[in-house]
Amino acid sequence: MKGPTLRVPSYARAMTPPVRNVQAALDSITEPWQPHRLASVNDYDVKVVKLTGEFVWHSHPDTDELFLVVSGQLTIQLRAGDVHLGPQDVFVVPRGVEHCPRTDGEVHALLIEPTGTVNTGDAGGSRTALLRELDD
Repeated sequence: MKGPTLRVPSYARAMTPPVRNVQAALDSITEPWQPHRLASVNDYDVKVVKLTGEFVWHSHPDTDELFLVVSGQLTIQLRAGDVHLGPQDVFVVPRGVEHCPRTDGEVHALLIEPTGTVNTGDAGGSRTALLRELDD
């Protein structure tokens, strides 16, 4: 038995964003700590990033930050103790909690944050990076 046919209006097809592959997006990134927008959902950016070494201690006073490790081993240093993440692990740093991501090797990760969230949060400094767009 055949199900109903879904008809998508032509204006909606024109607005449909491209399908993105997470691994292909990560493979296109050449520098660590440079987040790239994979997609946007409502008022949130889904970002892909390569991480190596230690970042800066910072917090995001107005938002949580979601980390999903695609590959590698990531340690989220917190003042209360470290959180260790491996492939396919997810951790949410609550808003206002000071943290510092650290790796012993290269990590590929996906982040979800409200649009406009700065990677260094309230710390600023030389590691602050503008959100980059992926090449299509």
